[in-house]
Amino acid sequence: MAEFQNPQQEPGNERRLLLVFALTFLVIMLFQPLLKKYGPQPPATKPEASQPQNPLAPQAQAPAPAPAGTVATTARSATPKGAAAPATRQASSESETVIENDLYRIVFTNRGGQVKSWVLKKYKDRPDGNPLELVNKVAAEKYGYPLSLWLYDESLRNKLNSALYVATSTSSQAPAEITFEYADGDVTVRKSYKFDHSYVVEMQTSVELKGAMLTAFPMWPAGFGDQTKGPDYAAGQAAYQYDNKVERLAIKKISSGGTVPGPFHWAGVEDQYFAVVFIPQDPLSAAMLTLRNTIEIPHDASDRNNKQMDKVEVLGTAVGNLKGPTSNRLYVGPKTLEDLEKVQVPGITGAEPDLRAIVDFGWLGLIARPLFLWLKWTHDHVIRNWGWAIVIQTLIINLALLPLRLSQMKSMLKMQRVAPQIKAIQEKYKKYSLRDPRKAEMNQEVSALYKKEGVNPAGGCLPLVIQMPFLFAYYRMLGVAIDLRHAPWGWVKDLSAPDPFYILPIAIVVTMFFMQRLTPQAGMDPTQQKMMNIMMPVMLGYISINLAAGLCLYWSMGNLIGIVQQSVMNRTALGREMREMMEKRARKKDK
Repeated sequence: MAEFQNPQQEPGNERRLLLVFALTFLVIMLFQPLLKKYGPQPPATKPEASQPQNPLAPQAQAPAPAPAGTVATTARSATPKGAAAPATRQASSESETVIENDLYRIVFTNRGGQVKSWVLKKYKDRPDGNPLELVNKVAAEKYGYPLSLWLYDESLRNKLNSALYVATSTSSQAPAEITFEYADGDVTVRKSYKFDHSYVVEMQTSVELKGAMLTAFPMWPAGFGDQTKGPDYAAGQAAYQYDNKVERLAIKKISSGGTVPGPFHWAGVEDQYFAVVFIPQDPLSAAMLTLRNTIEIPHDASDRNNKQMDKVEVLGTAVGNLKGPTSNRLYVGPKTLEDLEKVQVPGITGAEPDLRAIVDFGWLGLIARPLFLWLKWTHDHVIRNWGWAIVIQTLIINLALLPLRLSQMKSMLKMQRVAPQIKAIQEKYKKYSLRDPRKAEMNQEVSALYKKEGVNPAGGCLPLVIQMPFLFAYYRMLGVAIDLRHAPWGWVKDLSAPDPFYILPIAIVVTMFFMQRLTPQAGMDPTQQKMMNIMMPVMLGYISINLAAGLCLYWSMGNLIGIVQQSVMNRTALGREMREMMEKRARKKDK
């Protein structure tokens, strides 16, 4: 064992030690020829005897090149017994293999052992269009095709993703298995995939360099084929889950080539309606690599004369094992609860052990998820049209909120009755500034009056407070519910997209205008009320232009039902009393 020298050792001692080393090396070099000539010789080795070789020593004879064909393999006759021979396993030409079931059709190429096409048979690229191609061809040609490999060595990564693998498949129809193998003497790669009748694919990948295992992640590098417009790309994000914790990384939080260490039970990339999710067999050793790149797309693909191009960010991920070969399950398909809940993810604690968390219902998920399940039940069991299912659900929700409307009118009537007394109290204290302690006495008197008359100042706002979460939950639900994608209703071909003829946004403006006119608004100045009756509907109509038609249908239908309810209530004794008090107050204001 080497010893560390004292840094304060005398310089003369160091020089003498170096001189001894130099003389010893010189003597050994001078005596080498003499020892070789006059020293004892080793006994001759018999040709048939097998001697162990140094695995690092070069081979005595280079293997002859393999004949032309599908696979080239080195001859093993020159390899000593007991030593592993480096073999080459490569295809001589590019070929394709098709695997399909009732849900998808996948086209593999042996160049890189990757996917050129992944078509989902039950979904279309547009209403009345072709089956959806999930591979983004523009981005894939530039940044890589699905199930290519990510290695931190860029040159080796490019080499393995362009090499010609030997492909072996059991069948073109699921259940099936396909294997890709490649070796060139230094690198050995194996990729195998198993397919059943679901959206899940079992996969195993391994890469060895001179016998040492390399970190190599299978990846989905470049977005989805349903992304055709800027907003489609803006909805992309990476996500992962460990137990009950779900993290979603928006585009601005992702760096290309960044590694997110595990543990996690699943990780992948998604857009508004589709997802690619890797489910690692070993969550503790898993890691996710994030990919973020830029491509240019037409500003308006429907207008061929428009040459304007937009730059968009395209996301991808690669997930694998940091400590050895990667063994994953891979979900490639729609973000439907029905399919996601079938994919079991063992080991999750504190949450449901499946993929349902991929569907993000947002902070109002406690309302949005039950709303969607109810809507889906209505569609499946009552009427087979999503638009009419929304109409039925809207009717039931508004009927359920009818008691709150009555409570609101009663509260507003009580506010109207005590309004003169409130005004008298305010006149009594108006000479005091807001900082004056006596101003607090005014608030005490007002509170005492409210308590005496049984008035709740917030009672008039309660129905709005309850209705707004339903509206926001509907907005979130329709934003993630793939079931409404390309769902028709009347003139609308896609309830998840804006109304192409703006009929529903116009209906929101008209119904909101009549709703404002019919609803008594206690305490509001008549001039302000007239302005609000015009400005509020116009503003909300402008906002609704770019909202999903399904949400506009819910909104306008809710307004229409509210108009009917308010018209009936205005004819009751309670409604007549409120109208008379408001008209009387308006006449006093005019004087």
